[in-house]
Amino acid sequence: MRLARQKRLAVEGGRIRRTSSRFCLGVEHGDYNGTELFGVGTDRFIWMAYKPNGTDRVRLYSDNFPGDGVIEFKSGRIPPPRHHSIADSWARFPFGCDYILRKAGHELKTGFDAVLIGNIPGGGMSRSASLTLNLLLTMMEVNGLAAGKDKMQIIDLAQAVENEYIGSPCGQLDQIMIYFAKEGMGTHYDPKTRAIKYIPLGRKAPDFRIVSLDTGTVRPGLEKSTYRLRRKECDDFAVLAGKKFGFTKLADVRDEALYRKVVAAFGKSHPAHCDRLAYIYGAQKRFYRMLKAWRSGDITTVGAIFREDGIGLRDQYRISGPELETMCDIARTVPGVHGERMLGGGDKGAAGAIVAARSVRDLQTAVATAYPRSVPAQAGNYAVHALKVVDGVAVLDGLV
Repeated sequence: MRLARQKRLAVEGGRIRRTSSRFCLGVEHGDYNGTELFGVGTDRFIWMAYKPNGTDRVRLYSDNFPGDGVIEFKSGRIPPPRHHSIADSWARFPFGCDYILRKAGHELKTGFDAVLIGNIPGGGMSRSASLTLNLLLTMMEVNGLAAGKDKMQIIDLAQAVENEYIGSPCGQLDQIMIYFAKEGMGTHYDPKTRAIKYIPLGRKAPDFRIVSLDTGTVRPGLEKSTYRLRRKECDDFAVLAGKKFGFTKLADVRDEALYRKVVAAFGKSHPAHCDRLAYIYGAQKRFYRMLKAWRSGDITTVGAIFREDGIGLRDQYRISGPELETMCDIARTVPGVHGERMLGGGDKGAAGAIVAARSVRDLQTAVATAYPRSVPAQAGNYAVHALKVVDGVAVLDGLV
């Protein structure tokens, strides 16, 4: 309320929409390559306090980006997609939501005031997807727009905001893992049927924690990162090799015979592309063992697979970064850390770990001792959080 009063935004008596972060357990970078996905919603959030304002104008302020001031606009009167004037402003997200909803045929006549604040790390845990979902759902609610029977519609809209308006080449992993997240459950997504299934996490398992290792670094956006390059490599290789061997996505290369044929044909001419395929091929093999381990509560195996995925992301997919790997190197020295790897789009942001509950404090101590010495520029910015698995979207009434 203090921020709202300071910025003269009328949210008193309104609502709060809370959207979570996400923690991918497999397959990182698998969505645009066509793999099945598994992950959870976690308790690093974006909160938006909002209330219809009786006008046709949207007015928003984010405490995470105070330099941008209050963003104010009327529906339809926004910069065109990917416009240079908003490339470095968070305003591109509400503008993008307005653009995509109107493109989908929705009228947005009701304005609202809103104040936002979040504590999701700047990379790796899907801050942009959380923000986009929060804005879309709020704009739809205040304008009386129903989400429809197709639960994947909101996922498609959220992806379109980033792909079409912002220019980020993201897939749908982040949006799915946040929007469908349930407390205490892992979300399993099958792209072939677009079906969602839930798996209880850690049943009969020794006490464990999912931990975020925030490096303190901030990635400027997927559209400006190595992610964009890796996606293009994978898409291009799927076309090139797919024409020869009859597949459309790298995830279609599932059996060893086909994998060996692709590598034999392109290993010398396209070694980097074959490395990307090697990661996706191996991660898919590990994926089903991981699901089995989660179902049985075999956290040791879950952690080992998580670690192996991280080595593949580092050495085959080449998507990690020095601060992320420093966090992983430190975590790997702590007894009781079952596995660790980078999270998300790569380069910067947060890594993650699967940790025995008794070892969380030891991990925090090890990071506090070693990380500032290794990365002095981030000595005041890093953090280690033991996370809770939560619902992805929640709405609270009665804001005072």
